Amino acid sequence: MSEHRIRAELFRSLHTPGSPLVLVNAWDAASARIVAAAGARAVATTSAGVSWSVGAPDGDVLGRDAAVEVVRRVAAAAGSLPVTADIESGYGATPADVAETVRAVIAAGAVGVNIEDARGEGGAPLRDVADQCARIAAVRAAADEAGVPLYVNARVDTFLAGAGGLDETVSRAGAYLAAGADGVFVPGVIDPGAIRALVESVSAPLNVLVGPGAPAVAELAALGVARVSLGSSVAEAAYAVARRAADEAFGAGTYGALADAIDYGAFNELMR
Repeated sequence: MSEHRIRAELFRSLHTPGSPLVLVNAWDAASARIVAAAGARAVATTSAGVSWSVGAPDGDVLGRDAAVEVVRRVAAAAGSLPVTADIESGYGATPADVAETVRAVIAAGAVGVNIEDARGEGGAPLRDVADQCARIAAVRAAADEAGVPLYVNARVDTFLAGAGGLDETVSRAGAYLAAGADGVFVPGVIDPGAIRALVESVSAPLNVLVGPGAPAVAELAALGVARVSLGSSVAEAAYAVARRAADEAFGAGTYGALADAIDYGAFNELMR
């Protein structure tokens, strides 16, 4: 069995309801190394952070090649840890385009993907269910072709986009699972009651997005959540330090924002 397949099987096994996989999303090689060194069991990318790191906005603007190159760097930096890639809606207009993206991210070292049903080009906030199912089926077929048991995490943006409540979310989740997804990601839900209802209604590992104000990991575990993602918030916080440092240096002419920086020598050693 190839190392790639071993990592894919390991990543799949980490999705256990009640003992969630916690993902502190990375956006470049350095953040991946930091997360890995802190004790991560796997490394996930954030499409927003990846896009920002190369000077592009989030939302299906970044080209496939640029996105895949970041996945390659993150996978190399993560060492033996499994890596899952946020591929937004697939970096392409058609299911065939999505399949091409998946082949590329697998070749770059990924063993999982997030694929969302939000539309980046305007119009209705979410893709038609049949269209999204065709895209997910293309992901599964491309992974099967490659011989990698890719973990396909279907992101349902009903709550995030204000485009449907619990019933619509559960309906879409069921369709996506039937099309080949392995897990369901519902960002925008932090209410414990709603999370519990989703756990009980979705017949697959549930992933939630967290940040300030969200239930702690232990509470999410008790609710039956299988995966917890910090998403773009880590990159946002990191870039906020750069903004505070700039505001302070250009304003007061002081440097307090830099007080909690990682030691240069320790950081440099981590990159070796």
